[in-house]
Order: sequence, then C-alpha cells, then structure tokens
Amino acid sequence: MRTTYMAKPNAVERKWYVIDAENQRVGRLATQIAAILRGKHKPEFTPHVDTGDFVVVVNVDKVVFAGNKMDTKVYRRHSGYPGGLKEVTARDLLQKHPERILYSAVKGMLPHNSLGAKQLTKLKLYAGPEHPHAAQQPIPLEVSTH
Repeated sequence: MRTTYMAKPNAVERKWYVIDAENQRVGRLATQIAAILRGKHKPEFTPHVDTGDFVVVVNVDKVVFAGNKMDTKVYRRHSGYPGGLKEVTARDLLQKHPERILYSAVKGMLPHNSLGAKQLTKLKLYAGPEHPHAAQQPIPLEVSTH
C-alpha cells in the first residue's frame, strides 16, 4: 500500500528568488509569483502546508498593463466609515505606491485564509532595482510571461 507524501512544515527548505519586473505584465507575473509562494513548483507540494519559497521583486514601478487597463482599472479600498470609499486608477497608484499593484494581484491568487496570509509574508516588493536581501543570496529567476 502506498501513501501520499505529506510535507512537514519544519522540514521544508526555502530558497530565495529575485525577479526583475521591468516590462512584465502584471497578471502574468503575479501568477508565477503566486505559484512560487505556494510551492507549486516543488515535487513535495502539499496544499495545507506552506512549502513555498521567498520572492524578491525589483523594479515594480516598471510593470505594464495590457490594453487600456492603465486608465480603466480602478483599485478600491474602504476606510470602514460611511462615505469612506477611496478609488484610484492604476496609473495614479503606479506613480504613488507601485508595490500595491503587484501586491494586490498576488494576494488575490493565494488562498484566502491564514495559510495564504503566511505565504504572502514571503513576498518582498521594491520599486527600484535595489533590495536589502543580498545576504540571503537570492537566485535570479527569469519569468516567461509571453
């Protein structure tokens, strides 16, 4: 009788990857990042265990959208108070807080529970080409988004 392999949370080896987001489409890039954060690229993937790796994304301010999404896509948030709905277009958000665009795209692709929240903490986003994670020796990762 064979049993299905179940990864143990303390036995998972985590790697660090660095991705350059320059001229990458947001949605296609986010799907690949979400798969790495979940650990779906590993043979020992277990759905209920955090088997994913760390992802450092640089040049987030240089991501692109397909079509007219730069002007038509609207990001909404609510303060919780009456009349507290805030709306901002992708173009304005890219200028003020470029990390939020990719963050929200990846967040929507992860499980909406405590496991997904834990996996999201392994995502590090930086607007420029520099990042403070050189000590972890991240492996450059080429993503194919075409």
